[in-house]
Amino acid sequence: MKHLSDYQDAHLRIFDRPEVPPPSAIDDVYLVGICGTGMGSLAGLFRQAGYAVRGADEAAYPPMSTRLAAMDIPVLEGYDPAHLDPAPDLVIVGNACVPTHPEAAYAREQRLVQQSFPEALAHFFLAGRRSLVVAGTHGKTTTTGMLVHVLQQAGRDPGFLVGGVMQGQATSYAIGSGPHFVVEGDEYDSAYFDKRPKFMHYRPTGAIVTSMEFDHADIYDDWDDYREAFHRFAALVPPDGLLVLNGDAPPVRALADSTDAPVRTYGLDGDALDVTARDVQATEAGQRFTLVIDGTSSTTIALPMGGHHNLMNALAVCTLALHEGLTPAELADGFASFPGMKRRQEVRGEEDEVLVVDDFAHHPTAVHATIRAVRDRWPERRVVAIFEPRSNSSRRKIFEDAYSEAFDDAALAFLSAPPLRHNDDRAALMDADVVVRRITARGTPAHVRPDAEALLPLLLEHLRPGDLALIMSNGGFGGLHQKLLDALAAREATVAAPEGDPHR
Repeated sequence: MKHLSDYQDAHLRIFDRPEVPPPSAIDDVYLVGICGTGMGSLAGLFRQAGYAVRGADEAAYPPMSTRLAAMDIPVLEGYDPAHLDPAPDLVIVGNACVPTHPEAAYAREQRLVQQSFPEALAHFFLAGRRSLVVAGTHGKTTTTGMLVHVLQQAGRDPGFLVGGVMQGQATSYAIGSGPHFVVEGDEYDSAYFDKRPKFMHYRPTGAIVTSMEFDHADIYDDWDDYREAFHRFAALVPPDGLLVLNGDAPPVRALADSTDAPVRTYGLDGDALDVTARDVQATEAGQRFTLVIDGTSSTTIALPMGGHHNLMNALAVCTLALHEGLTPAELADGFASFPGMKRRQEVRGEEDEVLVVDDFAHHPTAVHATIRAVRDRWPERRVVAIFEPRSNSSRRKIFEDAYSEAFDDAALAFLSAPPLRHNDDRAALMDADVVVRRITARGTPAHVRPDAEALLPLLLEHLRPGDLALIMSNGGFGGLHQKLLDALAAREATVAAPEGDPHR
């Protein structure tokens, strides 16, 4: 393997950026692409810390535009170099920006002080903190939210930045006053001038790796390229830290060979695990289990979330939190009150006896796990899976076979056609017609339509009282969730209208 510094240099597109001064020398911060989920949260952290913050985006759209307005952060619509005159002390360039982006190019040409999102997070908010980083192909958002919550409930007041919003919390970030800062460690690239994964910037004192499976085919060449990124991340954990690994996943367990840090494993399969669960029971509210530490039963935990994957997420949190000084009793108290994450098996409503559930799942493995989890959580309902392949990775032809198998536990499957973007190679994109034919051949009737509007009447034709409509997308899916609820309510009202009623 290459030396870590060689790996980092190989992923930099080097141009001569001015040195970033210490945080105390910065007053005015400008974010290019401020309405993105991560960028908007970073803007909120800067505002909490007392900096003057402003930025621009192609369009100021809610919910982020509303949150930024509530913090008195000005948002300019559209991109224009004039927005950077007078020059801010720091320009943060979002990873959606290409080298020719008008504001990013101007910042480079004028030699303004620039950083990527992960560089800025590390420079301004991680110094002097115990950085706890949650990485992995799947489960990192929920696991990060769980870790934040149990630390909060135990009175540790961590700083945090999560790629999703916890139920009951207005924001996905906080500076916090405690020693910990919890970060969701994304393996996507940092900026056009820095192609390293974001998690390479986060200086982990402790880290969790939940899973490893090829993803982000738009930026990683193959499985070996993707796997190497995680090995380099594991090498960042210091000898006095802790690397927590999913012991049930051989590629994850192999990361132990790339670190000088102590390693603890968690899981449900095998005898050589440091942290595991016994007596797992599904409940109406989620699941209960006995936490086992180094072979000894310690406490019973009630987790208000269903699914094998969420049990694994909880065990990961237990492993790292115990190392950070929490007791088993504090873990049990924290999990008992965990409200869950928005867009993770989130019930959006019920109309005409059809339950509408929203989930962020988009990788084939996540789609499969989510369908199985909701089937187990609501066993009396027929699961109708509705999926939008819209991310750069999920639209790739390389995943056609995996998606064909991902819907086996659904009663019906509905897909929207992947969107075609201006720089797409058609030959590399998924053929949704091929996927639905394969899904159907495996025993789950499947249909595809161009978009959410075209899917809606088909869904109304097939959904019946008692069903569960599971809508999966990493985007808004054209507002399908609310449109479906409204249409179901109208259908119910029509059926309920008495004979002779002109509105029947």
